[in-house]
Amino acid sequence: MAAFFIDFNGGAGLTKNMQIYLPIAEVSANPLILLGIGGFVGILSGMFGVGGGFLITPMLFLIGIPPAVAVATSANQVVASSISGVLAHFRKRTVDLKMGGVLLAGGLVGAAIGMTLFNLMKSLGQVDLAVQLCYVLFLGVIGGLMFIESLNAIRRSRSTAPVAPYKRRQRSWVQTMPLKMRFRASNLYISAFPPVFVGFGVGVLSAVMGVGGGFIMVPAMIYILGMPTKVVIGTSLFQIIFVAGFTTMMHAATNFSVDVVLALFLLVGGVLGAQLGTRIGAYLKAEQLRVLLSLLVLSVSIKIGFELLLEPGDHFNLSVSGGV
Repeated sequence: MAAFFIDFNGGAGLTKNMQIYLPIAEVSANPLILLGIGGFVGILSGMFGVGGGFLITPMLFLIGIPPAVAVATSANQVVASSISGVLAHFRKRTVDLKMGGVLLAGGLVGAAIGMTLFNLMKSLGQVDLAVQLCYVLFLGVIGGLMFIESLNAIRRSRSTAPVAPYKRRQRSWVQTMPLKMRFRASNLYISAFPPVFVGFGVGVLSAVMGVGGGFIMVPAMIYILGMPTKVVIGTSLFQIIFVAGFTTMMHAATNFSVDVVLALFLLVGGVLGAQLGTRIGAYLKAEQLRVLLSLLVLSVSIKIGFELLLEPGDHFNLSVSGGV
């Protein structure tokens, strides 16, 4: 039976020594730190409009949560935050359900294949290393691109020369591919293959890395599929709900790695933090927000990479007592 306990060691250092046992992760953690991580990611969600899955998982790595548990539990967190966000977009009528369905078809297949890869790496004993390397690579690349783009945006905002509006155009290969479909909410008539491929890639990432994939899906929907920005976020969240939910169930059924206690603390902190982040974001310019987010993403990537290069403090001892 899954159970947890809170251990209080001492009276004066109550906050410092309070520990909660996470039954699936099989480690103890400070509940205030867990609430803080959830709250911090919630603040970022409110400030930047991101789900936070690509940040909460590596932050769990850094406090000692096993990567397999962090990935599965973060996928659960993504489901909750995506449901909250997509309801607001439904009220604004900024969700393309038909496009979301096509993305979802590819996403479910990608998630199933991603789970196969995840279980294969786990059977080989390499899942922890593989997941952490994926985060170092993806966060490093994405953080670097975001930082460059943010600096360019700040430079343009300070320039007095008039800037020509950006005109989004569809790639020629998207227009020429077969099996075209009409997506009325997005005002598009394109092949169904590109959305399926985008959904497939995000599904694989969701299973392997425990992320919603919005940080990759949103740019792909704008620049590859040519979707209007106003319907991109809502449609992305709609697809993420089902892919992340499917991923969570697969992790729970095959790996038993979803820690409900951990997820509860992260959710509570995330809900409270999102309200605060929304208010903070109102006082900062968009360019400043993007620079701060890019620096945060880069710092997490560097930290994880540094941890991988460090020699572990405790080595496995394979010697037998009383042997030769």
